[in-house]
Amino acid sequence: MTSTSTKAQPPQNAVDRDPHWTKTRERLAARQRPVMTMTICDDQDVKQRLAAAQYAERRARIAAEADPGDKDLKKTLTTAQADTEAAQRAFDDAAIVLRFQAMRRPDFEALKKEHPATEEQAEDGLAFNPETLGPELIAASSLDGITVDEATEYLTDWSEGEAAQLFDTAWQVQGETRADLGKG
Repeated sequence: MTSTSTKAQPPQNAVDRDPHWTKTRERLAARQRPVMTMTICDDQDVKQRLAAAQYAERRARIAAEADPGDKDLKKTLTTAQADTEAAQRAFDDAAIVLRFQAMRRPDFEALKKEHPATEEQAEDGLAFNPETLGPELIAASSLDGITVDEATEYLTDWSEGEAAQLFDTAWQVQGETRADLGKG
């Protein structure tokens, strides 16, 4: 059995009569591809102050919830919340946030094909060469304009963990899904 159409289309008059489906199609057409971020903060003091403030706020919240009538506990919670907000602002000022967006699937597949695995990598079960793919993938999915040369430099010069996280963020956004297969 052969088909002349690659996409099944509902009868146009049914679509025209269904405002819900028309609106749904418009929303589907307007969707943006997923975005993921990688946050880097080299200032350990700022990171520790934020973690300590968040911990103090959690403790103050638990205490205030345990005794809702205690005005001192409410005041302690309010102070802890202000401390967390200040520590978060300091962290945000010190941090570098890199943003990555999923590529169109055909573009991602083509990019992987441009970087075939070496014989040794193929023997290890890899379908592509992560050493050559990494910089290209990072550059192609970066919303911040990271170039291939910059990505190569980061992957070479950064610690193994940070370089792996950079690659993983660019890779993982490609498989990010925002769909839920729940009950209708």
